[in-house]
Amino acid sequence: MFRPVPRTGVIYVMTEAGERGFHYGHPDWCNLGQGAPETGELPGSAPRLNTIEIDAERSEYAPVPGLWELREAVAALYNARYRRGLPSQYSAENVAIASGGRVALTRLATALGRVNLGHVLPDYTAYEELLEVFRAFVPIPIVLHERDGFRLTPERLREAIVGSGLGALLASNPCNPTGRLIAGEDLRRWVNTCSKLSCALILDEFYSHYVYGPPSLMRDGELPRSVSACAWVEDVDEDPVVVVDGLTKNWRYPGLRLSWTVGPKSIIDRVSSAGSFLDGGAPHCLQRAALPLLEPEVADREAAAIQSAFSIKRQLMLDGLSDMGIGVAGAEDGGPEGAFYCFADLRNLPEPLNDGMHFFKAALERQVICVPGVFFDIDPGNRRDHIASRLAGFVRLSFGPERAQIERGLERLAELVRG
Repeated sequence: MFRPVPRTGVIYVMTEAGERGFHYGHPDWCNLGQGAPETGELPGSAPRLNTIEIDAERSEYAPVPGLWELREAVAALYNARYRRGLPSQYSAENVAIASGGRVALTRLATALGRVNLGHVLPDYTAYEELLEVFRAFVPIPIVLHERDGFRLTPERLREAIVGSGLGALLASNPCNPTGRLIAGEDLRRWVNTCSKLSCALILDEFYSHYVYGPPSLMRDGELPRSVSACAWVEDVDEDPVVVVDGLTKNWRYPGLRLSWTVGPKSIIDRVSSAGSFLDGGAPHCLQRAALPLLEPEVADREAAAIQSAFSIKRQLMLDGLSDMGIGVAGAEDGGPEGAFYCFADLRNLPEPLNDGMHFFKAALERQVICVPGVFFDIDPGNRRDHIASRLAGFVRLSFGPERAQIERGLERLAELVRG
């Protein structure tokens, strides 16, 4: 009567950890698996939300597309960050609010027509079921090669669109799990290529505050506070560029589950219509609470604090893995340029630790959580399950938690590797 619904990779990992005694806040566990940033105050960060007001008005339904004031605030932030001096500006009608990134992406998937939808490998585990359950579009994988540093060049993007007849492309940027970042001239060419070839570019930009490089992005000795494809759009209502972001990662409020979609008005109208039957809209009180967080000065302050604190944790993890003889994706460029993950290459370790699934289970015995690389080799409909995954020798490790937890986790993994 009901079909089996698989657990996404991270949910599988957390379930396995739970069966071994893990729970959130457990002092003995090191959760380097789940994609969540530390949520407390960081040096230089804006004051954290401590209360959320609920009154009679905030207890009412909010409009499905989102509160008008919040939609205006998102548009104003994007214009301030990415559209200064440009004639085409975002408005509230270019924004839809939803209850988290998965809901926003599900709305977009519902609104897609009968197109070939390109998606890159590796990428975010939850895309697998998302790309399977909706049958209007056909998911077309684009393999990112290790020899290219798991990076999709503008040239290969054009080849994929033309060769596979893509009508849309979905990707995370920065990439989860590799931390590779498309920015600057490459991102401009991505946007330009998709616009010229009438291919909708759908970018999951949930990690766009977590920017550590490349050096070519430096201006006056500093990196940009954030990166978005919206900076390279010519006409906000004509170019088929859609981005999804939210409070989960970039503002470090994963429990609030509040996101936004930014794109042409015609697409926003369609995803809002999808929301009317899929989810009914985001909670009113949370949308009100989010308003001050979207002020450009507050958002830039949070981004600066994130980059300062997380760059230290990033280097801590890179050094710890190097000491174990474990490389990471993007090592040729100094490590991940964005997000808060190291996609760790285990293949130089002795058997059986050179297998990601075995490494994951062995790490659980030491109360350390990681995510096997095979889960990022997303395979809608299991059409490739007869072929061994090329990512079997990788795991994803997060430097999202507080520093002390990362240090303990690395110490335990070093003990595991040393035997």
